[in-house]
Amino acid sequence: MSLFINKAYADVAGQATPAGGGWDLIIMLVAFGLIFYFLIYRPQAKRVKEHRNLMSALGKGDEVLTQGGIVGRINKIADDKDYVVIAINDSTEVTVQKSAISAVLPKGTLKSL
Repeated sequence: MSLFINKAYADVAGQATPAGGGWDLIIMLVAFGLIFYFLIYRPQAKRVKEHRNLMSALGKGDEVLTQGGIVGRINKIADDKDYVVIAINDSTEVTVQKSAISAVLPKGTLKSL
C-alpha cells in the first residue's frame, strides 16, 4: 500500500543517465562568490577604510560626534594610546576611544546647538 510514497524503479542498463555537470556547480559557486564580494565584503571594507582615515585625521579642536551621541570638542589626543579627551562643556571632559568617534562635525556646530 503506497498511498504517499512513489515506487522507485531500478535504472535499466541500456538507458543513458543525465550527467551531473560539474561546470554548472563551478559557475554557481563563482556567481555566489561575486555576489558576496560586491554586496557584502566590498562595501564593508570601504566603510572600514573611511573610518580609519577619519581616525588618523583627528586633531585638537575638532568638533566630533561619538557613537553614543555625545557632541564635543577634542581637547587632548594621545598618539601612543587610542584615547581622546573630549570637552562637552567648559567644566566637563570625557575620555573615549578613538574608534568610538563616528563623525567630525563642521566648525561652529557646538555654538549652534
